[in-house]
Amino acid sequence: MKIYWYNGSKNIIGTRVKKARKMSKPTLTQENLAAKLDLMNIKLDRIALSRIESGDRFVSDYEVVALAKALGVSLDWLLLGK
Repeated sequence: MKIYWYNGSKNIIGTRVKKARKMSKPTLTQENLAAKLDLMNIKLDRIALSRIESGDRFVSDYEVVALAKALGVSLDWLLLGK
C-alpha cells in the first residue's frame, strides 16, 4: 500500500488528536488513551499514538472513528476542525 503525504504529514488528524487529548479533563496521557482504545478493541500503543500525533503514521478509517469516540470529539472536528 502506498502512503501519500499531505503537507508533510501522513495524516490530517494528528495535531487535533494531541489537542483533544491535552484538553480533556483530566488530561489524558498517550498511555491512558491507548488503554481507552484497547477497551474498544483498537490496538494502538503509546508509540503508535505518538507517531499519529506527529504525523508520522497513517491512520485507518476505523482508527479515526475510535479516536473520536475515545476523545469525546466529533468526526467533523477531528477531520476538519469544525
